Amino acid sequence: MISDKEKPEGTPKILPLCYKVAEHENIIWVCDGAANVGQIGHQIGVLLTNMDKARMCCTTAVAAGSKPHLDIAARSKKNIVIDGCGNRCASKVLENAAVKIGYSIDISKYLQKVPTLDIYQADVKRIAEIVVKEAHL
Repeated sequence: MISDKEKPEGTPKILPLCYKVAEHENIIWVCDGAANVGQIGHQIGVLLTNMDKARMCCTTAVAAGSKPHLDIAARSKKNIVIDGCGNRCASKVLENAAVKIGYSIDISKYLQKVPTLDIYQADVKRIAEIVVKEAHL
């Protein structure tokens, strides 16, 4: 297998399958809402996954009752939830599925929610650092 350092530029990073690694991974469930904080939540999930701090998984699949995804959440090392705002939609999805949440954050406590999809990478990095520290990743 080619390491990430040996891959040609532009080659996608292939992630381990969630269901195969759940017991050994912190699984991250994100808001992907239509505001800056939702998009920042999504990008935090991507960043932490690419940093091998956690493995992003599909929050919508849990809401849809997907048995494989419910199993992933039940078996994960720790479930980390990134909510965009005080509505706590991602957290509610997991709570409604009776999934134990190990850590959650509400991005709107750190940034004003604005109805835009344009975000700043500095905000993504700043909030991701908070998650890494507080969730002990």
